[in-house]
Amino acid sequence: MQRAGHSVNDVYGHSVYTEQEESTSLLGNRSQSRTSEGTSFGFSVFNLMNAIMGSGILGLSFAMASTGIIGFSFLLLIVALLAAYSIHLLLRMCLQTAVTSYEDLGLFAFGPSGKVLVACTILIQNIGAMSSYLFVIKSEMPAAIAGFLPGEHSGHWYLDGRLLLIITSICIVLPLALLPKIGFLGYTSSLSFFFMVYFAVVVVIKKWYIPCPLPPLNHTIAFQVSNISECKPKLFELSKQSAFALPTMAFSFLCHTSVLPIYCELKSPSKSKMQNVANLGIVLSFLIYLISALFGYLTFYDNVDSELLQGYSKYLPSDVLIISVRLFILLAVLLTVPLIHFPARKAFMMMFFSQYPFSCIRHIFVTVALNVIIVLLAIYVPDIRNVFGVVGSTTSTCLLFVYPGLFYVKISREDYLSPQKLGACGLLVLGICIGACSLTLITMNWAYNE
Repeated sequence: MQRAGHSVNDVYGHSVYTEQEESTSLLGNRSQSRTSEGTSFGFSVFNLMNAIMGSGILGLSFAMASTGIIGFSFLLLIVALLAAYSIHLLLRMCLQTAVTSYEDLGLFAFGPSGKVLVACTILIQNIGAMSSYLFVIKSEMPAAIAGFLPGEHSGHWYLDGRLLLIITSICIVLPLALLPKIGFLGYTSSLSFFFMVYFAVVVVIKKWYIPCPLPPLNHTIAFQVSNISECKPKLFELSKQSAFALPTMAFSFLCHTSVLPIYCELKSPSKSKMQNVANLGIVLSFLIYLISALFGYLTFYDNVDSELLQGYSKYLPSDVLIISVRLFILLAVLLTVPLIHFPARKAFMMMFFSQYPFSCIRHIFVTVALNVIIVLLAIYVPDIRNVFGVVGSTTSTCLLFVYPGLFYVKISREDYLSPQKLGACGLLVLGICIGACSLTLITMNWAYNE
């Protein structure tokens, strides 16, 4: 460990700083040069929560049904605490290396191959996130349109979710993603946080609008409902569906690629201040997640859908609040998917075309290719839990647990028996175990269903 007042240059030309040298680090210099600028503490918390909360909130009630109320609450708390600790490691590495991006931490730790590995992981993570958003469009847009149409319209083309997804992707998502600058969507997509809060409030309210036992929709459902104790919540549950719970939680708490940019823009940045931002953002997100998952589960119990809004579409198809929630979620999706295109495309360009100058043709080709991939995934993936499960157990687990622990072990010059390095090793091992076990169980579940 370097003493205060000394720095070392690594093979990439970066200066390695100790935590005591924070005032002279890259972020410290920024804070000294513009003490009156930057983002306030409150807005930084808001920005981080906006980065955390997304389509994962729609799958948490199903995760609770698969693990039980106490089991889910315990696992969600563990994931939240580990997310806060991994952010702590990222901030320590940021101070020690003076780099301000996740990819550069990979470069600092393992050279160009480390940077490419992080970029590839971010690319796959973003493709999974965009696919989950487009899945919401496929599943919710027909119900949103039907809510405004009187009478019966089943079978019409404008209620075909796949066709609507293709039309929306070509007419709205692709043109916005092709723009060279899309800064205005950064402001409008921040509305998605308020939409998620509104979603949680409506889930709580509608708990008392849907009776239990659930009213039968057809003879099959009536037979199923009559043979289960559907109004008794389970405190602990373990089944083959439980394998999807932890990956869904990891997917829902992933914000680590946004932590360092938010840190850079924080007014008078310091590690302790940014850690407080992260802790508060994670705590508030945890509460919103827990409330929405709990009341969604207590509304449908074992009949909860893997995408929660689908249950409300069955039992409250014309409810004004449900229609408004559906519209808000669709709006959030339409504004967020083009925004996620940008880091995904940037990661792809960095891996394959970093040595070439900007090309408009290449820009268009890569954007169209990414759009085709995510549309095909959204169309042919039968269940949103599969997106949460695979992406959550692989890339989300790597970005949330594995890489922070691995990079800290490689970068930090602390003794291997120091508390921080032992904690990083534990995070690394735990992340590998969670990802490997979850992916194995999910694969076995698919094979069993086949």
